[in-house]
Amino acid sequence: MKINGGIPLKGTVKTQGAKNAALPVMAVCLLLRGETLTLDNVPDLYDINTMIELLRALGVEVQVNDSRAVFNVPDELKWEAPESLVRKMRASSLVLGPLLANFGRVSLPLPGGCSIGSRPIDLHLKGLKQMGAEIDIQDGVVHASIKGRLRGRRIYLDFPSVGATENLMMAASLAQGETIIENIAREPEIDNLAATLRCIGVPVELEGTGGVRIQGIHRGHSGRERVIPDRIEACTYILAGVMTNGHIRVEDVVPSHIDAILAKLEEAGAKFSVRRNVIEIFPSKKKLHPVSIKTMPYPGFPTDSQPQMAAALSLSRGVSTIEESVFQARFLYAQELNRMGADIQISRDVAVMVEKLHGAGVKATDLRAGAALIIAGLAAEGETRVDDMVHVWRGYEAIDQKLRALGAQVELV
Repeated sequence: MKINGGIPLKGTVKTQGAKNAALPVMAVCLLLRGETLTLDNVPDLYDINTMIELLRALGVEVQVNDSRAVFNVPDELKWEAPESLVRKMRASSLVLGPLLANFGRVSLPLPGGCSIGSRPIDLHLKGLKQMGAEIDIQDGVVHASIKGRLRGRRIYLDFPSVGATENLMMAASLAQGETIIENIAREPEIDNLAATLRCIGVPVELEGTGGVRIQGIHRGHSGRERVIPDRIEACTYILAGVMTNGHIRVEDVVPSHIDAILAKLEEAGAKFSVRRNVIEIFPSKKKLHPVSIKTMPYPGFPTDSQPQMAAALSLSRGVSTIEESVFQARFLYAQELNRMGADIQISRDVAVMVEKLHGAGVKATDLRAGAALIIAGLAAEGETRVDDMVHVWRGYEAIDQKLRALGAQVELV
């Protein structure tokens, strides 16, 4: 993407469906037999298309019409996930729990994804073992099986992993008896998954203190649910408006999902208003104040918005610090932003930054790094070229079209 920066963004942009919510609720279809799951507000993204290919390879019939996806599930599915698809995306691991619970066995190559550090699935496997699964890993492939049905248990997660929470919630849906999972992730995507499980007949009770209670059922029935708005995409456009000193409206937002970002923007002196489902960004004559940020599991500051926030803070009038506590390799974008004139110094998992930005040739090292470099290019003087856009298409639907609609001068090469 070539970007001619320095143009304040103006206009309205609508948030897409959340990638990180759509992927697990798509996997819910694997809990069905001879039934249909219909999902609305499904974004058109590389990762979504990879999941569709994976589900089709397992035997699910998938029909997509605009943002609606319909999953028709036969009475029997394949239980071996193709390595060529699984290696493309870490979220492929989400088929593990529902396939095992519904069909009694599964073979899953260890999944791939962005290079932002170690993200093992040991918590997924530990929980499934507690529920009675026999698991063996050979040559990078997880082989899991059960005799009869999984058994409901009380499970405590050592870390509130989003993926482990999702996998175990789906597995528990067809387990015998009640499962209680404690110290679960509390991201809004978990609420969306719970709603989808309820729509196919699974009794799910979320506790506000970080627990979930699920009564296993024998079979799920057809259902329909809507994917929640993408809070990370919304924050990316909000920060693009702030960085370019623009006047934009970001619609179809759930403000409570992005409280941590809005709180830091308010602390930094950004001008914005919050209505029921709209965030409006206003121009300001003043630079942002420096702030200190530490990424945390939800409801803390999200690691997926950290690179974009770093880009915005590179235009502040002082020294900001960012501590990354979730993914140890999240700062790969720093050297690319430094090529644009930022002064980011990394000490272990802490970044310190202050400087003015200018255009440069940079490379997207992962999905959110790519988004950060794009919005930095929008605010920089001169031309920026962001290479390896393939990462960005994993999480941002038609980002070039949306930016042009806001007045940005961007071109795909």
